Amino acid sequence: MATTVIVTGGCGYIGQYICSGLLKKGYEVIALDKEEGFHNMGKLHYTYIPWTPDDKEGFEKVLEEYEVNILIHAACTVDNDFTNIITESEMEISRKCDSYIYKSAIEKPTITHICMISTEKVYAFPKTREPIREDSDIKTTSNYAVMKYESEKAFVNEIRTHKNTICCITRTAPVYSIGFTDNLMAKITDPKDKMKFVFGTGQYGFQMCCVHNLVDFFLCFVQNAEDMSFAGIYNVGDKTLTTAADIISFMRKHHTLGTVIQKSGRSAIVKIKEIFKPDKEYKTNYRYLDMSKLENNNMLDISKASKVVTFRWDINNTK
Repeated sequence: MATTVIVTGGCGYIGQYICSGLLKKGYEVIALDKEEGFHNMGKLHYTYIPWTPDDKEGFEKVLEEYEVNILIHAACTVDNDFTNIITESEMEISRKCDSYIYKSAIEKPTITHICMISTEKVYAFPKTREPIREDSDIKTTSNYAVMKYESEKAFVNEIRTHKNTICCITRTAPVYSIGFTDNLMAKITDPKDKMKFVFGTGQYGFQMCCVHNLVDFFLCFVQNAEDMSFAGIYNVGDKTLTTAADIISFMRKHHTLGTVIQKSGRSAIVKIKEIFKPDKEYKTNYRYLDMSKLENNNMLDISKASKVVTFRWDINNTK
């Protein structure tokens, strides 16, 4: 009998790729989402079930009707169900989901693995260029970070009493693919005037995550995580930084890109103003570019996740 996987948010941008990857590996896949997507429609071993995060009865009905073995919770992520603006309304949707989904899944005796998508935005901004590790300081300064960290805590609270379910939290950098470039474009867009820009030759970088790296991690985790030693938090992202110059070259090669203004280096006075007068939009806008942090080149330490999967995708070979 094939292993059955539920993917919440399974028809959203990230969820559809997770479902597709699972199908290629021979899993039975149940996608739960508010609207059916076209990416996996009609494929063998794929089932779409209408569901919204506040539909507790619908979720529990699926658990009753199917012998589910794995849950991947991809709902309530920006590139899945929400826009880039995270308001209290979106946060409440996530809270409703967290109030029952982990508890219902953890009590299902056939479920052996539960995975959830969180964000690297939960980390405090580092004062040095040391890689950000899973035990680095937490500081949730945006609505999205608060929402995902609350989801993490709800998850951990449920799994404490269930020692036999292998669970993981993925703190993921902003995703992209050859067809999805919103997060890339945000890195070269001035949040004040919305103009495309680059400082100097663009040799400063950002931690990004090709969506196919995230999918590969989940595929390897559910297949190879055989005991509780695999449970825990994993940073997931590309092996190298994606530079502003990389983004500009990528967009010109695969898409259309208008004028990009080349700016000189910022003065110390400008940096200080930006640090002490942050734009209020930063709190609600997932893709808001904090100019004061632009040239810090901070990376996630993905060495723990690299023991599970080889991260082979980047902006140069993404599909």
